[in-house]
Amino acid sequence: MMREAFVEQRRASAMEIFRRGYNCCQAVLMAFEDITGLDSGSLVKIGSGLGGGVARMRDVCGTVSGMAIVCGFICPSDDPQNQSKRKACYELVQRLAGEFRELNGSVVCRELLGLESGDWQKPEPSVRSARFYKKRPCEQLVGDSAAIIAGYLYDRKEA
Repeated sequence: MMREAFVEQRRASAMEIFRRGYNCCQAVLMAFEDITGLDSGSLVKIGSGLGGGVARMRDVCGTVSGMAIVCGFICPSDDPQNQSKRKACYELVQRLAGEFRELNGSVVCRELLGLESGDWQKPEPSVRSARFYKKRPCEQLVGDSAAIIAGYLYDRKEA
């Protein structure tokens, strides 16, 4: 499969999962179920509190959190004594988050949504309506994060 098709397939999958009502982090995670080796139910649980910039506190974008979690499966730092593995994981997360920042101007949810600093929102999730999808960039951000991970995976496989 060509790179563009591989990337677009992951992007479309993540965006479709988001449109089904899963939060931004869950959608990214579930699009990479095959990479994590975890079932979708486990991924949904892992990403539950990370939507809306961590529980709608509007900090790090949930899609970026999802990317970071997937990076932990791609480049695990599973031995606390192995600093080089931890460094490699952090480098990968920073690289992919940097691509996201370059594409979208920030990795912070409130900035991506144009909200005021420290503007926490009530814990009730937003109602998913046509207006929500038109007003919010979240679906596109989900797609961007999935595409960034997919591009990395494709390039790594091809190298």
